[in-house]
Amino acid sequence: MNPVKKTRLAIGIATLSLALSGCATDRLYGEAAEIEIAEFDTLPPPGTENLYVIGAQEALEIEVVGAERLSGTYLTDGQGRISFPLVGLLNLDGLAPNEAAELIADILRGNYLLDPQVRVIPDEIPPPTVSVGGQVEKPGEYPVLGRQSLMRVVNQAGGLAEYAKLDDVLVLRTVNGQRYIGVFNIQAIQRGNYVDPTVYPNDIIIVGDSPNRRRLDGILQFAPLLSTSAILIDRIGR
Repeated sequence: MNPVKKTRLAIGIATLSLALSGCATDRLYGEAAEIEIAEFDTLPPPGTENLYVIGAQEALEIEVVGAERLSGTYLTDGQGRISFPLVGLLNLDGLAPNEAAELIADILRGNYLLDPQVRVIPDEIPPPTVSVGGQVEKPGEYPVLGRQSLMRVVNQAGGLAEYAKLDDVLVLRTVNGQRYIGVFNIQAIQRGNYVDPTVYPNDIIIVGDSPNRRRLDGILQFAPLLSTSAILIDRIGR
C-alpha cells in the first residue's frame, strides 16, 4: 500500500476510535433522594389549585376581615417574603394564594385575632407557562393556554435541534411537594406508538443531547482520510 495512504488510513482509524469512544458522560437522572422517576403513564397531573404560586417581587392585596390596619398591598422581596404587621417577615415563596391566606390566618389566630378571615389576591397573575430547554431550536418560557401536549410545546420552541436525543426527553413536575421526572421517547410519540402526553403550567421540559450524533459529525469530517469511507450510520445510532 502506498505510504501516504497508509498514513491517512492510520490517522482515520485513530480518529474514528477517538470519536466513538468520546468522553465519559454521566447520563443518569433521578439520583437525588427527593426525586421520583415516573413511568410513561404514571406522571401525575398537578393540583389545579396550585398552577399559580407566589414568587419574588410580586404585589399582593391582603385583606384581613375586621382588621383594616393589617389589610393592604404588600410587595414580596427577592426571596418571596413580605413584612407583615405584628408578625415580621413571612415567607410566601412557592405558596398558592389560598395557602398564603391559611398561613397568615394560622399565625394570627389566638395570638392576635379570635377567628381571622384572610384573603390573598395577587395584583397581577402572569399567564401560565412551561420552560423548554436542551436540544430545541428556541429554548425559553412558553405560554400554556388551554390543553397543551408535549409535541405542541416542543414545536412552539422551534422544534428539535440537530443533536436532540429523541428517546431522552424529560418532563420535570412538582405535585404536592414531591418532584417527579417523566421520561419520554418523542420519536415514538411522533410515530403514534404512544399518546402525546399533556403538559401543565410550571412543567420543565428538557430535550436530551445525543453525544453519538455529535461524534458522527466528527467522524464524517475525517471520512476523506479513510481508504474506504463507508460508515454504517445506523450502527452508530442516535
